[in-house]
Amino acid sequence: MRVHTYPLGPIQTNCYIVVDDQKNCLVFDPGYDGEALLAELRKLSVKPLAVLLTHAHFDHIGAVDTVRDAYNIPVYLHVAEKKWMSDAMLNGSGKYPVLPDVVCKPADILLEDEKSLEIGPFMIETRRTPGHSPGSVTYVFEDGNFAIVGDTLFQSGIGRTDLPGGNTETLLTSIHEQLLSLDDDTIVYSGHGPATTVGNEKDTNPYLHGF
Repeated sequence: MRVHTYPLGPIQTNCYIVVDDQKNCLVFDPGYDGEALLAELRKLSVKPLAVLLTHAHFDHIGAVDTVRDAYNIPVYLHVAEKKWMSDAMLNGSGKYPVLPDVVCKPADILLEDEKSLEIGPFMIETRRTPGHSPGSVTYVFEDGNFAIVGDTLFQSGIGRTDLPGGNTETLLTSIHEQLLSLDDDTIVYSGHGPATTVGNEKDTNPYLHGF
């Protein structure tokens, strides 16, 4: 598998395209620049099978409908944020007058408990990682030794918790129980900024020490 990273929009939110050897792909967090993202998908000559969301903040969902409609594929989201797609105040876009409201159609498949997903040839473990938002989900690819974590964990940082449904203690518990329990060499793909590893964050992340 290959992971292609595309920072999109004014906050440079990372959209990830995960591609297998047969050119099947999954699209994670298509936040902005829908037409440019479609152009990249065509350039890669891939077959998108689904859109998966780590959570439903506006900077992660802005291009969802563009991708979904272009390929007629389902969108996955945790049930705790099912109303956020169509509510600009819940997804945060309504709080910034300089930005247009982000409103999307509802997700097609709502995740609940932690489970294994099988989407075409892809096998994915979902782990609930609330704290940054109530419905935050991490997608773990054991075969590829990587995890797509959204805004739960960053290189030398953690997600903000001052947004609706955020909670610092819950976030830190999620990180320690669900992310730091992965192998140290697991690559962590975050919602913003560079990739890191579980081991690196155990050793150097100042927010994780003393919890």
